Amino acid sequence: MCNMTFEETGGENSVERMESVAQALEEVLSSALPQGCITVGVYEAAKSLNVDPDNVVLCLLATDDEEDVALQIHFTLIQAFCCENDINILRVGNMRRLAEILGGVKPGGEPMDVHCVLVTNPQSALWKDPALSKVNRFCRDCRCLDQWVPVINLPDR
Repeated sequence: MCNMTFEETGGENSVERMESVAQALEEVLSSALPQGCITVGVYEAAKSLNVDPDNVVLCLLATDDEEDVALQIHFTLIQAFCCENDINILRVGNMRRLAEILGGVKPGGEPMDVHCVLVTNPQSALWKDPALSKVNRFCRDCRCLDQWVPVINLPDR
């Protein structure tokens, strides 16, 4: 059921809502990271989706490298898989900020591939995170407006 009003679909409320969802996304990532509930990288994400798609609660795809055809093919396949398995998807602008939130580099000093990031449920218990609920609600509301893969820009800090 779609519960967005006309006022929420545009204008100043829309900007405020996007900022609020971007902040909630940062909170989700910051709380999921220490719990080990983050998968980073296109290939790692594809492997994780193949092994346990029911455990994935959110898929983030970067918007910054849209000229890379091979990457866009991977994104198309990941998006199709996520849609088929009822996994919420967001396109995220500002890969530099996304990398900062996630710690920036892998062990060994090489930069992370933040083109695709999955957030999974912790194994211990059902994760009831209000920030995740806000992001999921935003995704659902965007689908009601036929925007299947909404875009969120993370603000610089």
